[in-house]
Amino acid sequence: MPIPQAVREQVKALLGDGDPIRYIVPAVYAPVGPNVMIVVSDAAITVVTSGYFSRERPKSVVGRYPRSTRLGPVDGMPPALRLSGQFYQVDDEYIAAVNAADAELDGDALPDDPLPDL
Repeated sequence: MPIPQAVREQVKALLGDGDPIRYIVPAVYAPVGPNVMIVVSDAAITVVTSGYFSRERPKSVVGRYPRSTRLGPVDGMPPALRLSGQFYQVDDEYIAAVNAADAELDGDALPDDPLPDL
């Protein structure tokens, strides 16, 4: 399910740096912990907590990493990623966003154009 625009605006206000948001991946500190949002922008990866009871109320920034940091691979059951030594469980539907964020770090990671002559 996409992140509602109102939540995106709250995250932008919390970050306050004016950097455009590329991806927001809801997650949970693994194995048991509060809900967080992993926010990928052009400049950084930021982890924002939203507490134990809500996924849609960003509260505070709990971590910030350089944009060159990889989020993946996502593996395991339930799916999880590791960021700076901390595991985060993610829903299946956000694995593609994690992979896309990592693919942006590799200029040649995108697939070849299947119709290059058009």
